[in-house]
Amino acid sequence: MEDSYSVKDVEPILLFGANNQRIKEIINLFPKLKIVVRGDELKINGNEEEVNKFRNKLDIFVAHILRYGALTENQLERLMGEDGEEIVKDSSGDETILFGVGGKAIKAITANQRKMVVAMKNNDLLFAIGPAGTGKTYTAVALAVQALKNRQVKRIILTRPAVEAGENLGFLPGDLKEKLDPYMQPLYDALRDMIPHEKLAEFIETGIIEVAPLAFMRGRTLDKAYCIMDEAQNATEGQLRMFLTRMGKSAKFIITGDATQIDLPKKQASGLLNSIKVLENIKGISFVKLDGKDVIRHKLVKKIIEAYEKEDN
Repeated sequence: MEDSYSVKDVEPILLFGANNQRIKEIINLFPKLKIVVRGDELKINGNEEEVNKFRNKLDIFVAHILRYGALTENQLERLMGEDGEEIVKDSSGDETILFGVGGKAIKAITANQRKMVVAMKNNDLLFAIGPAGTGKTYTAVALAVQALKNRQVKRIILTRPAVEAGENLGFLPGDLKEKLDPYMQPLYDALRDMIPHEKLAEFIETGIIEVAPLAFMRGRTLDKAYCIMDEAQNATEGQLRMFLTRMGKSAKFIITGDATQIDLPKKQASGLLNSIKVLENIKGISFVKLDGKDVIRHKLVKKIIEAYEKEDN
């Protein structure tokens, strides 16, 4: 059977990859077919059943790109599975959280990121727990910026424990902000995707967006604010309890953390693990656990996470 497939609805590079590298990898998964790439068109020869299977997979990949504007290697691997079509169909509506700088659509790309969006529609406090690269912090910041743009809150507060493996803030040069900024970089990076540079600078200058170490939260009442605590696995039980009880009227709180990367001294228990155990049955608090399936970085990140999980078990 001879057939052809033309990529018309999406940018070919999103499906084919740079120098057609990705489409070559996809073609290698169908060794019974003879497939030739010509521009944005594929010429397919082979058994009818295999040809139809290949076309179906391409349709799924294109549908995913149309919906999320991207197709990472990890997502490609998931979509190659038998439930690929169901993954694309799985939705609670439009996953676009907001439009960022240059009109970029900021979306919840994975199933668990979408759970975060739904959770914050229905609750005011969310624990998003998962390994590096799962987009938990990025999604949390997007939800905060969306709420600010929609005037649901008056300010955004971003905080994290000032704890790093083998490092100490006091040994860094500069004032407190300059000491803390390198550790807050993932939050700044997310904000720069979502808010134009001049506007972001204005928001930070006027306190509409506040970035501060966790210790600075003590004694405050955070009203009409969207508060994100990042790297919560490095907060002690007392620190996390203190932060959670800062919650004022019309406030939204998201706690993000990775239970596998605790940098506290060995004798110091993580407040994140304790909070999950203590608060898990309270109505109004949501818990979303992200995993390797949500990794949107290099495909090796997923394999690294799985290898360490295997070692831990």
